[in-house]
Amino acid sequence: MPGSRTGRPPVQRAVRRPAGASRTRRDNPVRRLHTRLRRAWDRPLTAYYLIFGGSLLITVLGLVMVYSASQITALQMSLPGSFFFRKQFLAASIGAALLLVASRMPVKLHRGLAYPILAGAVFMMALVQVPGIGMSVNGNQNWISLGGSFQIQPSEFGKLALVLWSADLLARKQEKNLLAQWKHMLVPLVPVAFMLLGLIMLGGDMGTAIILTAILFGLLWLAGAPTRLFVGVLSIAATLGVILIKTSPNRMARLQCIGATDPGPGDACWQAVHGIYALASGGIFGSGLGASVEKWGQLPEAHTDFIFAVTGEELGLAGTLSVLALFAALGYAGIRVAGRTEDPFVRYAAGGVTTWITAQAVINIGAVLGLLPIAGVPLPLFSYGGSALLPTMFAIGLLIAFARDEPAARAALAMRHPRFGRKRGTGGSAFVRSPRRWNTMRRRASAARSSGER
Repeated sequence: MPGSRTGRPPVQRAVRRPAGASRTRRDNPVRRLHTRLRRAWDRPLTAYYLIFGGSLLITVLGLVMVYSASQITALQMSLPGSFFFRKQFLAASIGAALLLVASRMPVKLHRGLAYPILAGAVFMMALVQVPGIGMSVNGNQNWISLGGSFQIQPSEFGKLALVLWSADLLARKQEKNLLAQWKHMLVPLVPVAFMLLGLIMLGGDMGTAIILTAILFGLLWLAGAPTRLFVGVLSIAATLGVILIKTSPNRMARLQCIGATDPGPGDACWQAVHGIYALASGGIFGSGLGASVEKWGQLPEAHTDFIFAVTGEELGLAGTLSVLALFAALGYAGIRVAGRTEDPFVRYAAGGVTTWITAQAVINIGAVLGLLPIAGVPLPLFSYGGSALLPTMFAIGLLIAFARDEPAARAALAMRHPRFGRKRGTGGSAFVRSPRRWNTMRRRASAARSSGER
């Protein structure tokens, strides 16, 4: 190769790539959006923000829909139109305090509360069957009157008790390497769960029993139960469920209303059909907040079990999809917390809470859509009912505490600097950094005084 005039070898020019291809790859908006979402998804505090923000939005939207859906029912009962909303707002305020307390409690204290909460739940669930203390609502003997219009459903607290106690039990057995034996896998977890199920079924509340069964199977799956053991317990539970359904005409009637489009003889499927009517009349964006027609006496339990139908009628498909997206984000965050932790108690507790909320939301929404039988369970954080709202918000506080306790999340939170007392000037960064320098000087001064200089 001939040399150049300066005697140096000629410079080899790099082969230029087509500018259009690289620019297209770099400026592709879909790729940029995917990259940003992936980076946001992988951040340490993503689960924390999803749990806190998702539960907050679900609760606030639920308060709005409870106010809208319960006005007509309250007026028909000769009560103020905001009667049910005020009770739900009071329960949400107490629940917010419980959420804050649970989110700030250490994991050891959560484990310490497992047995007292279980004992209290079993005691209250036994009181339900005592004549003069327990009361029947809609044919189910599972309520305790607190005086006036206030009632409590102890079976709702049984869900929280089962999650905490089972998580502590399985964590202690895993630390001792006992879960490899099927006896330690089942005993005493399954007998205690069946005891809670028996107390619930004495009152006839099969919907709550299904939720507890889902929590039990979720915990067994997280504990790594063998397939044959898992199938065996599932077969026993399915057999008991079939017997309980076959022996109850009311449950058989609910089973026959799946996919019904006509109320049928004796209006047996009235509630299921009018729930479909409410969803169908909502359209894409709904008829407007407060403009539901079905809540004017046509749809039973419009503010409790079938509040999702009123949401679809007033807010349309956009509103219902938003609720589904919030529950999906909450479920994803719970799974992420359970999958990334090194603490077995946190993994079992987070998985149990996620199973509880997700299964209950699926059963409620599936019943409103006509895909599942009406089980009589509320939509978590959304439907009216303080007994369901309080333990659920405490469980959300558990997830928040676990999400903050991740090593990466703790590091991200520790890197944050306090914003209070920091001046925000427009002339440069000197105004921002001066408080930090003053704090350093103050620490040095205090150290000097403590060494003997007064």
